[in-house]
Amino acid sequence: MKFKEVNIKNRRATFDYAISDTFTAGIVLTGTEIKSIRQGHASLVDTFCFIHNGEVWVKNMNIPEYFYGSYNNHECRRDRKLLLQRKEIRQLQKSGKEAGFTIVPLRLFISDRGLAKLVIGVARGKKEYDKRQSIKERDDKRALARLFQKK
Repeated sequence: MKFKEVNIKNRRATFDYAISDTFTAGIVLTGTEIKSIRQGHASLVDTFCFIHNGEVWVKNMNIPEYFYGSYNNHECRRDRKLLLQRKEIRQLQKSGKEAGFTIVPLRLFISDRGLAKLVIGVARGKKEYDKRQSIKERDDKRALARLFQKK
């Protein structure tokens, strides 16, 4: 069975944070939530992850209500549990305790098996001059791409 290509990115995260480590986690969802994601309706804006009682949770992820959900519909911005291995959770706890680091969702996608996956990253906030540097690098890449396209 072929699933619709769903690839929802958190563009703001790569601009505001320097990503050091990434992990791919499964998400515990209800029926109407996965249907809404498969239609491409989800947002990772202002989303972050936290660890509570040895479990990783994602907070503020917006999955709008499924249009055909009736009374079975879900809450749009509820906390959702992430599925990771214990070793990965311990690694996240260790790096999350360091000052200045946070756990940020980067990308939400549907795997080949039809499961919703969330790519999370351990990130450190960028300073203003770091952001200017990344803007300059992006503009330089665009200029190079234009030069090679003309030839």
